[in-house]
Amino acid sequence: MCGIAGTYLWPDGKTVTDRLTETLAHRGPDGAGRYGHPVGDGEVQLGHRRLSIIDLSETGAQPMAKDSLVLTYNGELYNAPELRAELEAAGVRFRGTSDTEVLLEAWRRWGTDCLPRLRGMFAFGVFDERTGELVLVRDQLGIKPLFLLRRDGGLAFASELKALAAATGGKLEVDHAALVASLLYYWVPDSRCAFREAEKLPPGSWLRIRPDGQVQRGRFWNLKDVAAEGQARARAGERPDLAAIVEESTRKHLLADVPVATFLSGGLDSSWLTALAARHQPGISAYTIGFRAEDARFEAMPDDLRYARQVAEQFGVELHEIEIAPNVLDLLPQMTYSLDEPIGDPAAINTFLICQAAREAGVKVMLSGMGADELFAGYRKHLANLLALRYQRVPGPVRRGVSGVVDRLPVATSRRGLRSVRFAKRFLSFADLPEETAFRRSYTMYDQDEMLALIDPDLAGMVDDVLTEHADTYEDNALDDFVNRMCLADARMFLPGLNLTYTDRSSMAASTEVRVPYVDVEVVKAAFTVPGDRKIVGRQGKAVLKEAATSILPREIVYRPKGLFSAPLRAWMSRDLAPLVREVVNDGELVRSGFLRRDALNRMVAVDAAGQQDFSKHLWHVLTLEYWYRDATSRSDQSTRQTA
Repeated sequence: MCGIAGTYLWPDGKTVTDRLTETLAHRGPDGAGRYGHPVGDGEVQLGHRRLSIIDLSETGAQPMAKDSLVLTYNGELYNAPELRAELEAAGVRFRGTSDTEVLLEAWRRWGTDCLPRLRGMFAFGVFDERTGELVLVRDQLGIKPLFLLRRDGGLAFASELKALAAATGGKLEVDHAALVASLLYYWVPDSRCAFREAEKLPPGSWLRIRPDGQVQRGRFWNLKDVAAEGQARARAGERPDLAAIVEESTRKHLLADVPVATFLSGGLDSSWLTALAARHQPGISAYTIGFRAEDARFEAMPDDLRYARQVAEQFGVELHEIEIAPNVLDLLPQMTYSLDEPIGDPAAINTFLICQAAREAGVKVMLSGMGADELFAGYRKHLANLLALRYQRVPGPVRRGVSGVVDRLPVATSRRGLRSVRFAKRFLSFADLPEETAFRRSYTMYDQDEMLALIDPDLAGMVDDVLTEHADTYEDNALDDFVNRMCLADARMFLPGLNLTYTDRSSMAASTEVRVPYVDVEVVKAAFTVPGDRKIVGRQGKAVLKEAATSILPREIVYRPKGLFSAPLRAWMSRDLAPLVREVVNDGELVRSGFLRRDALNRMVAVDAAGQQDFSKHLWHVLTLEYWYRDATSRSDQSTRQTA
């Protein structure tokens, strides 16, 4: 796992690439490298920051140049041993044992045809000295990031957006449409970028740039096709052995020349991974979190620690418990900077603090249960949307009566949150809506009218664009299975846009690699071979995964209520962050610029304080957006002053 960067036909490319690479130092504290070569009337420059995981010697250093091919690569190939054996049988001689060299030789032999064969997480740039072409690639599911910027026939790229912003002297313009999208989702979707000129290379795709500045794009993997193929296989009677597939993926994800540990929340996904990892690597360590007792009570959070302890004891795992009572005022700007774009999920803080503790203990690699909920319908929204179909058959007068009663209930008392009321209010906000609209409302922050009331009226057209984009993505499939339509939408939007993004940035901010065995191409293929009525059975989400996990886990863990990898936001908002909320709502940069409307924010604060609605998540995202915007616009203002 590393940080990669580079320029192609870019003015002052060496200086810019050095600056890009330096900004990524946290992603690779173990080494740095750079490569340059003439191209047409300019040059290519490749940079690399190394976090040594496999082949710790200099034979794994990057950029790796060998027989006219040069590679700068971020990621891990879990099928590198098999690819190496195949290449050696074809006569390839290797200098070291790194997966970097395997990737370089696979590219030499097969070119872009090697890409569907890669099993792992990766983003890389490969330059061919003979043709002068540079190709950029991002993995099938968007686990690893790759940002790029094109200008006047040239290109700059980096693992993080902040590197491109720094290398261009803060001259990138904020894209207000992306900020509107971030308000809706509480993250910036993978199809958009917070700066206007920059873009994200889409998952499962490549981009080739030639010495004449011409650009060609291609796709080597498409989730929509994978889902359609899975449905066809299911109709043919195929039933994948999920227990074997998940175990094989977990075993492959343990490949490393440094210590590996796991996240262990005590929920199904992390518990199963930890148990499987302990089977193949006895004595493995795991890390879990807890919160101050008063915060957890106020948030009505379940006690996950006892389940994590139970799993650790049963499988001989050394458990490290971290109590999170952070100085949120200090962590908020730090995390906003690390996350690159405005992301309103406090789980990013949990990930950072766990990875920081693991890194201090000498652990460089962590396994996470990320992805199982998206692929196997494990979120409450999946069940809730199914229940909504039944609710719509209830007579209208009865529904209106229920809605009136629930609307009057408080979401919290002065001492304790009421989770069931929060869930009921959330459910009723979308239960009467059509499928795509209901699904969107079940996990996003605002409906259309609320968005329009919150932002500058001149941005109303952007709201329409963002909502249309969601509808277009959700409906872009030929699946006749409602549950799998939701899973496909999550795997295309929610997973790469939010969960994989904050996991990558938070972990790399602590110079730690996080691997996600459920977000593996073989697991994904198997997931879409499972019909929706086996993913949700009765009121049980992830039913087929739970059934598979009982082969190793006790039923008490498998069928326990779903935990939350979140944070006590209501407690933080009412205590630690209350003064900051008042400042941002009344005199923040977003309000002063006119992007957000003060009156709408004040109404939100008042309703939340009265306990009538839970707007803690909304207000947390406003804070993250405010800090990101301050940083982005101050860089731009600074650059303007310097050039004036």
